[in-house]
Amino acid sequence: MSARPYHHGNLRQALIDEGLAMLEADGLAALSLRAIAARAGVSHAAPKNHFGNLRGLLTAMAAQGFRQHVAFMRAGLPKRASRAARLAAAMRGYVSFAAAHPHLFALMFSSQHCDISDPELEAAGAQSYGVLREIATGLDWDKADTPDASLRAEMMLWSLVHGYAQLSLNGQFPSDPATGRTALSITDVMPSFGYRG
Repeated sequence: MSARPYHHGNLRQALIDEGLAMLEADGLAALSLRAIAARAGVSHAAPKNHFGNLRGLLTAMAAQGFRQHVAFMRAGLPKRASRAARLAAAMRGYVSFAAAHPHLFALMFSSQHCDISDPELEAAGAQSYGVLREIATGLDWDKADTPDASLRAEMMLWSLVHGYAQLSLNGQFPSDPATGRTALSITDVMPSFGYRG
């Protein structure tokens, strides 16, 4: 690991970026404030001024992960995409993000390593959940007439896609011998849903 001296700009963001790069390359166990500071080319005390401790930096990294997660779930959609197209894109994007950033994906949902009451993390997580809320609104399924139909739809879709992503990351599904990837995609296995209204 070679240090890249920090010269100017936003040190807080630079430390988050270096932390994310280390996380992707070496996993969570390799992270420390000292190692991230060294990679950024700043003193070992510099991260404490911005984050307090490693948990503070990991929380900021997780918040950035949720913002990237939103971008994955909205990727490739035309402005006037149908609700069904938005549903399929969001589900694919959720899984694609997990596959592309497995260590970050794990960190984002870790109350052990992140301060889940942090306002920045809460706001970023709400943006991500907001995509699920959008695709759940008006879903036509067997629970659509219950008083809490929207919440049930949100929980069902989230459980389905997060469970698929996690099981796929853990190698629990059959894989395609040619690519090594999970043989059936999330859209291959999820039920076909319509929308009301």
